[in-house]
Amino acid sequence: MSKLLKISDSDIIHSIKLSCQFPGVVEAIATQKIITEAAQHAGIQVDEEELQQECDQLRLAQKLVKAKDTWIWLKKYHLSFKEFEELIYNKVLSRKLANHLFSTQVEKFFYEHQLDYIAAVTYEVIFDDKDLALELFYALEEGEISFPEIAHLYIQEPELRRAYGYQGLRYRKDFRPEIAAAIFAASAPEILKPIQTIKGVHLIGVDEIIQPQLDDQLRQKIIAELFAAWLQQQIEFMEIDIPLDSDANLQTIDN
Repeated sequence: MSKLLKISDSDIIHSIKLSCQFPGVVEAIATQKIITEAAQHAGIQVDEEELQQECDQLRLAQKLVKAKDTWIWLKKYHLSFKEFEELIYNKVLSRKLANHLFSTQVEKFFYEHQLDYIAAVTYEVIFDDKDLALELFYALEEGEISFPEIAHLYIQEPELRRAYGYQGLRYRKDFRPEIAAAIFAASAPEILKPIQTIKGVHLIGVDEIIQPQLDDQLRQKIIAELFAAWLQQQIEFMEIDIPLDSDANLQTIDN
């Protein structure tokens, strides 16, 4: 017979504080309040069709095929059905507000920051030993070894090793400056001469350079970035009042 363990609301708050997650929780609450207030001010409405589409997307993402799967998921996260509806509503409201605020600014922002959205598909192995990295680089040039063979021999992390050091598609701003300079000067496909950074010595294979195109995916990415920056700015200029007993205790200690 399993033993019953009771956890109270105050236990949860205490645990969040001790794990130093409290600022993140407060910021998430403040963010939602900012979104709700701004959406109301802008007169943004959410209709049933939008809610249903968002619900379908969430269930697909979480693999909630059957009604039973959904109920198990709700129980796992201690969500009532009403709270689930609120979660869906907030997601739609946030996206609609982001588009309302920034959809007309996308083209201007894109052309002003176009270089940031040049992308590259790369493979990478990081070494501690520069001489070893150089030796393998010259062996690659001579055709004595392949990049997948190097990845298999020298990458410790299993999943990354199985993918032969594949880094996926990354934008210029996602790379360290010294690495970005070399990657985007390359004529893909090309193996770069090892690059030293604080992380180690990078042996990088540049598979493809992709020039930026303002398609719908990139448009939504830019809107999301502008929206996130705007929200952060709103929070920075906001004084948040959190009346907790521990705050009073700290004031007593300070005095």
